[in-house]
Amino acid sequence: MNVKVQSLGDKAAIGLSMLCLVHCLILPFLLLVLPPFAGLLALSDEAFHEWLLIAVIPISVLALGFGYVRHKSGLVVGMGLVGCTLLVIATILGEKGGETLFTVLGSILISYAHLRNYALHRNFH
Repeated sequence: MNVKVQSLGDKAAIGLSMLCLVHCLILPFLLLVLPPFAGLLALSDEAFHEWLLIAVIPISVLALGFGYVRHKSGLVVGMGLVGCTLLVIATILGEKGGETLFTVLGSILISYAHLRNYALHRNFH
């Protein structure tokens, strides 16, 4: 059971982190290029980041925790926690400054931590 939760959690956290990254980097460009579709692309508000954060943190904690029990890599867990912390900082900062930078760095760290977690899980067998 824990192995399936970890595997599914790693994949979900990677997907959500990448969604956050794409949202931060590509959506502003789309809004500039396709202004008539701005209403359809209403995911540009801060609520989107908050909802992703609410999903990513528990999934990451579970998947990285189950992974740690198996492979004992504190580095992987540490990277994931730093990534989550950066996403929290980005959400708190909002548009005050640095939000995109913290979101990009946090998303990359979370994704990499979960890729390593998944790889260590696969090599553990």
